[in-house]
Amino acid sequence: MEKLVVENLHVNIGKEEILKGISITVKRGEIHALMGPNGAGKSCLANALMGHPKYTITKGKIFLDGKEITESAPDERARLGLFLSFQYPSEITGVTLTNFLRTAHNAVKEKKLDVMQFHTLLKEKMALLGMDSSFSKRYVNEGFSGGEKKRAEILQMSILSPKYAILDETDSGLDIDSIRIVGNVVNKIRDKHMGILIITHYHRILSFIKPDTVSILVKGKIVKTGNSELAQEIEKKGFDTYDTR
Repeated sequence: MEKLVVENLHVNIGKEEILKGISITVKRGEIHALMGPNGAGKSCLANALMGHPKYTITKGKIFLDGKEITESAPDERARLGLFLSFQYPSEITGVTLTNFLRTAHNAVKEKKLDVMQFHTLLKEKMALLGMDSSFSKRYVNEGFSGGEKKRAEILQMSILSPKYAILDETDSGLDIDSIRIVGNVVNKIRDKHMGILIITHYHRILSFIKPDTVSILVKGKIVKTGNSELAQEIEKKGFDTYDTR
C-alpha cells in the first residue's frame, strides 16, 4: 500500500480540461519521471496532486498509502508526507530561510523542534548539500540565482523528508553544471523510503537521477510508460512521435 496512486484524473483550469484521464503510480523508494512538451499538463498534474485551488478535479481519485486525498487540503497532504518543489519558487522578503524551514518542519512533523534542535538539523543538512551556512540567513529566494532557488527547494525537501516528493521541472533554467549539482544532491538525500516524481522536458537531469519508470505526457494524456531507456529514446526522437493530435 506504500505508494502514491493517481486514478483516471481529469483536471480543469476554469472551463478548459487540461488533464484527460491520468493514471500514474509512484512507489516508495522509486523514481518515476514524467516527461512531455510544453503545455502537456505536467505542472497541472503537480499542482493538482498538491491541492492547488486553481486546479479543479472533475473526475478521478488520488491515494497516498491507501488513503484517498482527492479533496484534502494542501496542508493535510503535506502532513501526510507529500511535498512539491516549485518550478518557479516565490520570494518572501523579510523571512529568513532558517525561520521559513523551521516553521514548515514544525507544521508538518509530529516532533516539533526548538531553535537549537532545528539549527543542529539545518547545519547537518546544509553540510550534506555543500551549502555555506550564511545561506540560511538570507531571505527566502530574495536575490537568489536560479540554481540557488532550486537548491533551497531541495534543502526544504531534505528538512521535511517527505514520503513522496514531486519535483516540478527542477532543471528548468539551469546550466549543465547546476543540473549536475541538483542531481547529486537529490541522490544524496533520497533513501529507500522516499518516492520521487520528477517532472521534466529533457533527458539531461535523468543522466544524474536515474528513473525506475518513465511516462510520457502529451496533450493531457499518458501516451507511453517504460523504463529509463524511454527517456533516452525521447532525447533522440523528441515528443512528436507520441503526439496523438
